Amino acid sequence: MKSKFLILFFIISSVNCLGQESKQDKQKDKLYFYWGWNRGFFSKSNIRFTGENYDFNLTKVIAKDRQSTFNFKTYFSPVSFTIPQYNFRVGYFINNHYDVSFGIDHMKYVVVQDQQVEINGYIENSQTSYNGIYNQHQIIIQHPFLKFEHTDGLNYFNFDIRRNDHLFRSKNFTINILEGFGLGGLLPKTNSILLNNERHDNFHLSGYGINFCAALNLRFFELFFIQSEFKGGFIHMPSIRTTNNKMDNADQSFFFGQYNIVFGLVFKIKN
Repeated sequence: MKSKFLILFFIISSVNCLGQESKQDKQKDKLYFYWGWNRGFFSKSNIRFTGENYDFNLTKVIAKDRQSTFNFKTYFSPVSFTIPQYNFRVGYFINNHYDVSFGIDHMKYVVVQDQQVEINGYIENSQTSYNGIYNQHQIIIQHPFLKFEHTDGLNYFNFDIRRNDHLFRSKNFTINILEGFGLGGLLPKTNSILLNNERHDNFHLSGYGINFCAALNLRFFELFFIQSEFKGGFIHMPSIRTTNNKMDNADQSFFFGQYNIVFGLVFKIKN
């Protein structure tokens, strides 16, 4: 998956070098915004859990996304449209090629249950059967040992800078390519049940991320557009709340990828 992102990125970058300024219409001072949905992919992750009575590390944990089944009510109702995995972004063209933007990538990260992983560390006074010292032992992730999800969600707030170029242009239809990079913070609402403790159910600033993206943009009448994006990057969250006890914490990092379909508007805000 990562190799596909890199290949696409280099192909688009190569094509971009052939772009000519004379074929670029006046993008400067245009504002755009979009909304759409994503599917997410995650690398295996090492997760360290620390607390008053435990300190252990789980190795090569597998996680998947959880996109909501499509139906009109869930995806378009004013009270539920933020439930699916979504992407929102607003941006401003600082010149004819480059825009700066702010966006929210609402992904969902779900540790797969019943998987076997390696555990190192210790657990004591947990009032469960998991007390002990672990040294390269194998353990199965299941209740009551662990449920671990960022499902409301893995919220990545990020600032991007992107370059835009035409591949094709007619009076009422334009095909654009763009690529860019960005960075931001993670504000997950983590659904975690650890050693039968009560879960912490509030948003918490947990870490940071960096990302790159490459996209194909189909614009109609210089007003509406549909955009297909590939986005990938790295996330590190050293401060994940796992229970209501402030001493309990998780630390993890992983690579992520997204495939996004978004719909938007673009318009001039200055004459």
